[in-house]
Amino acid sequence: MGDLDKIDHAILAVIQQDGRIAIAKLAERVGLSETPCARRLKRLEKDGFVEGYRAVLSRKALDLGVVAFAQVRFNIHDRSMSDRFEREIQGISRIISCHNISGSADYLLQVAARDLDEYGLFMRDVLRALPGVTSIESMLSLREIKRDTGYPLL
Repeated sequence: MGDLDKIDHAILAVIQQDGRIAIAKLAERVGLSETPCARRLKRLEKDGFVEGYRAVLSRKALDLGVVAFAQVRFNIHDRSMSDRFEREIQGISRIISCHNISGSADYLLQVAARDLDEYGLFMRDVLRALPGVTSIESMLSLREIKRDTGYPLL
C-alpha cells in the first residue's frame, strides 16, 4: 500500500462502505473534482485494490437463522487431498468462507443454514463426506456482534 496517498485511502474507505456511490458524491467526500476522482478510482480498480463490487444481503430476510463455524481436521496431511478439499468447497454455497488455519484444526469454515436440523444434515451429508475430513468441531454463533465491514486502511 506504499503507492497509495491519503486521497486513494479515502476513496477506498468510502467505496468499501458504499460501492454504489455516484462519482460526484465520492469526489465531494474525498475533496476532488469528478474527473480526477473517476481517474483515481479506475486506477485503483486496474491496479487490483478493488476486486469487485457486491451487495450485502440480509440473513434474516433469506431465513438463514444459523451461522456456524466448523473446525475441520485431517489425519493425513497430503497436498493432493487438501487440493481436492479446497476445490470441492468452492462449489458449496452454504460455506460462506473457508480459511486454512494453524493450530489444532486444518480449516475453519463459516456455514449458513436455515435452522439446526438443516445444519445437522449438511454436516452429515456434505461436510463429513469431503475428501480428507476426519473430524469436525462446530461452534454456533449465538449473535453477531460485528459484521464484516471491510479491511482496515492503515
